[in-house]
Amino acid sequence: MRFTIPRTRAPRLVAVLALTTSFMFSPWPGTQAAASNPFDTLLGSWRGSGQIQLSDGRKERLKCNAYYTGGGSQLGMAIRCQSESSNVEIRSKLSQSGGRITGTWEERTFNATGIASGQATSDRISLQISGGVTGTMLVSYSGSRQSVAISTQGIALKSVTIDLTRS
Repeated sequence: MRFTIPRTRAPRLVAVLALTTSFMFSPWPGTQAAASNPFDTLLGSWRGSGQIQLSDGRKERLKCNAYYTGGGSQLGMAIRCQSESSNVEIRSKLSQSGGRITGTWEERTFNATGIASGQATSDRISLQISGGVTGTMLVSYSGSRQSVAISTQGIALKSVTIDLTRS
């Protein structure tokens, strides 16, 4: 099923999609330890597919590619996603200090920006996202796979789920 988003809502929906995908693919700073550090498995190029769900129940397939640079306590990231109705190009800068993660993001197609904060464990990242949207994100990872679940409030986009593998 194909759906269209009114032009007045499309920039906000795409910005939300960009925000959520920007952080779901991001390997986290502090990955200087030996290869046993689970964050090391997130560095590099990834690809995957998933689904977005709107608050009215409509769903659409999603495909993404992600590319990462940096290390230590800083990370630069670029990601491109495509669905039937939208293309997204985002950039993100993340930092880690004392186990806390903070960062900024921007969606270049629609000039949207925001922040994220949260924490990470050896196999999971939990974030609160804000800016043009409020929501949560859970990223679970192991080896060459990542799984992402995102929920938002107060907008047409209800959730995003994506599974990724190293490309």
